Amino acid sequence: MTEVLVLYYSRGGSVARLARQIARGIGEVEGVSARLRTVPPVAPVTVQAAPPEPEDGAPYVEKHDLTECAGLLIGSPTRFGNMAAPMKHFIDTLGAEWASGTLAGKPAAVFTSTASMHGGQESTLLTMLLPLLHHGCVVAGIPYTEPLLSSTRSGGTPYGASHVAGAKDDPQLTEEESVLARALGRRIAQLAVRLT
Repeated sequence: MTEVLVLYYSRGGSVARLARQIARGIGEVEGVSARLRTVPPVAPVTVQAAPPEPEDGAPYVEKHDLTECAGLLIGSPTRFGNMAAPMKHFIDTLGAEWASGTLAGKPAAVFTSTASMHGGQESTLLTMLLPLLHHGCVVAGIPYTEPLLSSTRSGGTPYGASHVAGAKDDPQLTEEESVLARALGRRIAQLAVRLT
């Protein structure tokens, strides 16, 4: 079975919900399954090491997950128009994988969540794409052939799936956000099948 890695960091639950919808979309493609993984939190001062497994949700990512995947999606909440520090920290540890071409030629995409409609969704998605380009990934987004991309009043961009959590940090996705996240998962799964 071909596996697509869905790697994310989520603090309020929105990005985790997007990841699960993306995984559903991946599973809709025959012969493809999703491998959900997360990155551990980071802090300016380390008091204790992260536990070997998160208390709930997906297990922490390991480098072999990148080697074994046929495609990759990364997700992070927006932090001042950029990805959150835990995701950036993990990506910054991938020098050996970059040098060896572990991700070269694999389809990849990104997803995010913001507190406001103009909270930096597109800049966050674009900055998450940059390391994927350096790794030689085949980058894909959501094409305008997805009708909801033109009519959504919440999240969803051509750069990747997204969610608007609002001022109260509501992790519940809208129907449009869910459909577009599944569409992105299907797209990467279909590309993974074609490219492997």
